[in-house]
Amino acid sequence: MSVEDKGARMLKEFREFAMKGNVVDLAVGVIIGAAFGAIVTSLVGDVIMPIIGAVSGGLDFSNYFIPLSKAVTATNLADAKKQGAVLAYGSFLTLTINFIIIAFVLFLVIRAMNTLKRKEEAAPAAPAKPSAEVELLTEIRDLLKK
Repeated sequence: MSVEDKGARMLKEFREFAMKGNVVDLAVGVIIGAAFGAIVTSLVGDVIMPIIGAVSGGLDFSNYFIPLSKAVTATNLADAKKQGAVLAYGSFLTLTINFIIIAFVLFLVIRAMNTLKRKEEAAPAAPAKPSAEVELLTEIRDLLKK
């Protein structure tokens, strides 16, 4: 078998693998997950954190840090990172809140899906329509009764 044949066969196998439903579903899931992550990041950064800041008297976690070097004299995180090593626990706190929100939203979605699934399972199924043979026999019986 030549190198070209092996290459063509490998390309064909890769194409079959890439076009399987699971791979395409995974790709769609990753794209939707990235978009959902951006929405949650915006929700946390633009909605929830300002509310927490307003309730707590202007508390802003994003600029909370501990300088790990004496050269760090800045009061905001961006400038402090330029000056030296810092322990940015405020960013960690924000990401932790972000994770909790994502986990809670996913819990609500899965809970709603499970509730719908249980309702579908609990709904009584309509009685099956009798087969053509049974209908014909029923008609014959009814005619014989007359």
